[in-house]
Amino acid sequence: MIVVVLLGDQSLTDGGPGAVSTRSTHTAALVGFLAVHAGAAQSRQRIAALFWPDSSDAQALTNLRRELHLLRQVLRDDPALVVASRDLCWQDSPTCEVDVSAFMREREAAVAGVENGDLAGVLRHGKAAIARFRGDDLTAVLHALDQGSPAALTVDNLVSADVVLADGSFVTASESSHPDLFWALRGGGGNFGVVTSVTFRCHPIGESGTIIGGPVLYDIADTAAVMRWYRELLPSLPEELSGWIGLITIPGAPPFPEELWGRKACAIVWCYTGAHEQADQVLEPIRTFGSPLVVGLQEMPFNVLQSAFDPLYPAGLQWYWRADVFDEITDEAIDVHCRFGELLPTGHSTMHLYPFDGAASRVDVGATAFPHRNGGWAGVIVGVDPDPANNAAITQWTRDYWEQLHPMSAGGAYVNFLMDEGPDRVRAAYGANHDRLAQVKRRYDPDNTFHVNQNIRPAGPESI
Repeated sequence: MIVVVLLGDQSLTDGGPGAVSTRSTHTAALVGFLAVHAGAAQSRQRIAALFWPDSSDAQALTNLRRELHLLRQVLRDDPALVVASRDLCWQDSPTCEVDVSAFMREREAAVAGVENGDLAGVLRHGKAAIARFRGDDLTAVLHALDQGSPAALTVDNLVSADVVLADGSFVTASESSHPDLFWALRGGGGNFGVVTSVTFRCHPIGESGTIIGGPVLYDIADTAAVMRWYRELLPSLPEELSGWIGLITIPGAPPFPEELWGRKACAIVWCYTGAHEQADQVLEPIRTFGSPLVVGLQEMPFNVLQSAFDPLYPAGLQWYWRADVFDEITDEAIDVHCRFGELLPTGHSTMHLYPFDGAASRVDVGATAFPHRNGGWAGVIVGVDPDPANNAAITQWTRDYWEQLHPMSAGGAYVNFLMDEGPDRVRAAYGANHDRLAQVKRRYDPDNTFHVNQNIRPAGPESI
């Protein structure tokens, strides 16, 4: 049996005679990419461009052939990998187990158990899914940040959630049923149980789901001017228009112009959800500012914008994160961004600043467990690369960048941007809401069964 581990420490192992194993991050990432698209042939050219954006086409294809050689050493004659001259395809195989696929099967079985009233099955399959997952937040969907919508955050539109608790009981959390658990789920992550289904309040967006959005890219040398303009412009915009700002390396793949591939840039990704007949007037200051390299604003379905960068970050890449919340983008902070933007260590490494504004900022700090309601930005710095040889470089760049920027932060961070940084950072991420979360944790998970996350420890008896 060949075992592919993608969640946690990536590895591929053939458990048979003469076992072969590899911990190549590229190889694991390749399997992850193919497994996520199981049953659909993927172009070798596309895969090579996504995995090695800083290499020439010829070199990227050579790199892909090398990884395929390593992969086939492990897979041998297993039918999971279908290799053609131009395409690669992954298919289910009884002799090759991929933990991502196993996690999804167990999760679906747990959900089916809830629907069928089979609580024993829920616990059995839920436990198996959690064992496979080994990630941060099973309920990370509840944390999604708003972009260009007057409907506030995803957590602000949660109506109810079905939850299997640590003792095996099944409850529905809402404003009228288990309201303390309902409050905690809206920002508290996977600390309180296994959420098997959710009901959301929905809102129309754009014109029949079509928005106007996309990236506007500027040369990295223009970062200071762009950031100063952005911080002044954003508060003056209608709520239907918002955008996050970041520092990137322009990907070496369409639709970006080939002459810009590999060039460092300051990027703002905009989203306008208002009436299209007013778009020219609303977007005019964005289209006319500075000397952009790319103005990628166009009509598109909202979900297309939300997933636009997914192909550039396939499963299996190595990531190193640091994060903070900022009340403002100061001139001193801009100097730091300019310095480290010039030093982006790899094509996937980046920095993003996401605004907390609009309807989300009009919700009371204590209304949900999510505490960041006073405006400002959620900042994240990530060193990312598929090659283990670059691990030291992406880690050092991220640490150095964060250490220079952290003194200018407001304290705390968006919890989904944290690594394993200890209980003090988790407490800071939740601010004034942490103690209440610990009380809810004590009621619903007193033994801290759900601890493979940004853990909120149960309150002690002395705090009651």
